[in-house]
Amino acid sequence: MLMAACGNKETQYDATGVFEATEITVSAEQNGRIMSMPYAEGDHVDKGKEVALIDTVQLYLKAMQMGATKTVYAAQRPETQTQIAALREQLAKARHEAARYEALVSDGAANKKLLDDARSAVTVLERQLEAQMSQLKTSTNSLNAQMSTADIQRMQVADQLRRCHVMAPVAGTILEKYAEEGEFAAIGKPLLKMADVTNMYLRAYLTTSQLQKVRIGQKVKVYADYGSAGHKAYYGRVTWISSKAEFTPKTILTADERADMVYAVKVAIKNDGEAKIGMYGGLEF
Repeated sequence: MLMAACGNKETQYDATGVFEATEITVSAEQNGRIMSMPYAEGDHVDKGKEVALIDTVQLYLKAMQMGATKTVYAAQRPETQTQIAALREQLAKARHEAARYEALVSDGAANKKLLDDARSAVTVLERQLEAQMSQLKTSTNSLNAQMSTADIQRMQVADQLRRCHVMAPVAGTILEKYAEEGEFAAIGKPLLKMADVTNMYLRAYLTTSQLQKVRIGQKVKVYADYGSAGHKAYYGRVTWISSKAEFTPKTILTADERADMVYAVKVAIKNDGEAKIGMYGGLEF
């Protein structure tokens, strides 16, 4: 009996489950050949680090083309004051002539028809000046709009260039790579999968009778179970309790094997690198 008792090293947990981490699939956001994928499976990557580079040559040339197009539009904008300067001079001279004839007519030294002709010439030049200024304004506004369009197109290309540099969305470890350098990437094609294995959680299952002992925020003890090699304890915190019952998963054993319905819970732990995704674990309240 003593030998049997000493030989029974099985730990009785209140609940069991498996360790999980938030896994993120990083996909390509542009089409093109993969020029670089510097990290390998198992490497740790900081948030914001470049994990892949897609060929940028064509987009870079397109951005240069947009810049040149804007320069062409800018060169076509009319110099309004220069183009209406001659007409302004004519108008000033016509007004001076009209004023001179008005003085001569008032003194009886000139025919009134000459004054009427001079005033008509002033009116015609004023209308011509207004029409030319309106035409120049329309042309300028059109070219300004085309320059704005070129700016927007260039910003779109700049955004596409930025998307060629695939960045790590979170700090974590690369779990799997789905592509290699030299392969062709298409928008939406998965490139790699990564996960934050520092902040993991145990997904365990509780029976109805156990549910009343657990609450959100409660501190519990979590074990990474290595089978016959023993286990390692962590302190965790309950972060989620399912509000919906489900049938007992086939891979989960509960303390009450007669329980058909269980509730899933998540217990967050700070991993030291020894707990692995998919590893069997236990929970003690």
